[in-house]
Amino acid sequence: MVLPRLYAIVDVSCFTPQERTAGVIVDYARRLAAGGATLIQYRDKMGHTREMLGRARELRRVLADDVTLVMNDRADLCLAAGYHGLHVGTDDLTPNSARAIIGPNAILGVSTHNLEQVLQADSSAADYIAFGPIFLTHSKERPDPVVGLDMLRQARSATRKPLVAIGGVTRANARAVMAAGADSVAIISDLLESPREAAEELLRLLV
Repeated sequence: MVLPRLYAIVDVSCFTPQERTAGVIVDYARRLAAGGATLIQYRDKMGHTREMLGRARELRRVLADDVTLVMNDRADLCLAAGYHGLHVGTDDLTPNSARAIIGPNAILGVSTHNLEQVLQADSSAADYIAFGPIFLTHSKERPDPVVGLDMLRQARSATRKPLVAIGGVTRANARAVMAAGADSVAIISDLLESPREAAEELLRLLV
């Protein structure tokens, strides 16, 4: 598969409790799409399943024609919301187990944090591999150790699958990350303040 250079992540934990509504989240995602984001991962670890599904379905309803939607972690919600793909972490379903649930045609990604995991993911049913955190990140309460650009280069050498760099990637360092071998950059925080403008700028930088 060919990934877009910008892998935008809508993380519900980045919104205040009052903002965690379908309307606010969909509007944010719509602005990302207006800025050129064509793949968005929906990451929601904050709500009850019914709330998560409601928000996920509204994103699908509004963005389905323009954006490839990937569900984080939850294979059940991926199917129930009609998403195009699923992303699993190291503590979630294995890629092969996830593939058995979502079927052969859905996009499947897996997170990795060291070279051993990259090699395991390379031989799995995953379509792409996310690797990081490349830099210090505040998007997770207990982030894995920073891997840096040198290890990203090693990860690039370890797999021929599309490689998504994640963790502390911003407009200031995205070009260096791509030069180190990433096919795509996953970004959360640097999109939050002005999603449309930030997405447009990132895509200009990564041409």
